[in-house]
Amino acid sequence: MNTLDINQIKEYLPHRYPMLLVDRVLDWELGKSITAIKNVTINEEFFNGHFPHKPVMPGVIMIEALAQTAALLSFLTMGKKPDENSVVYFIGIDGARFKRPVEPGDQIRMEVEILRCTRGIWKYKARASVDGQTAVEAELMCTMRSASDASQSV
Repeated sequence: MNTLDINQIKEYLPHRYPMLLVDRVLDWELGKSITAIKNVTINEEFFNGHFPHKPVMPGVIMIEALAQTAALLSFLTMGKKPDENSVVYFIGIDGARFKRPVEPGDQIRMEVEILRCTRGIWKYKARASVDGQTAVEAELMCTMRSASDASQSV
C-alpha cells in the first residue's frame, strides 16, 4: 500500500495553511487513482464566516481539496515534484453535485481517478464522502504551466 504523510504531501503541493487541504494519502495507483483524507476541524478559517450559527464547509473548498488530491496523483504519476516555477491551474469543473454538508468533526475521504491526459490537459473523476455518504462529486480538469507563463491564458 502506498501512503503519504503530511510532510511528504508538502513536497508535492505548494499549498500551506490555511489552504493545504489534504492531510494523508491512504493509497494510490500510478496513472489510475488516489485515495486521501481531510480531517475537518472547527479551527478551519472558513468556519468563522460560513456559518457562525451552523458551520458548514464551503463547496468550493471541498472542490479545492479534490483538486489538490488530483494534483498529487498527477505529480506521482509523472514521477516528479513541482518546483518553484510550477503552477497548476483549474480549467474546468463539470457536473459538480453537492449531496451532503460537511461539518466540523467530519473526515472527508477523497477518491480521484484519472480519466485521461491529453496534450497537457488532465481530466479526473472525483468524489468526496463522509462515512460512506457522497458529499460532492465532479469531473475536474487542470493543466500545469511554468510560473513565467502564468500571465498567458490557459
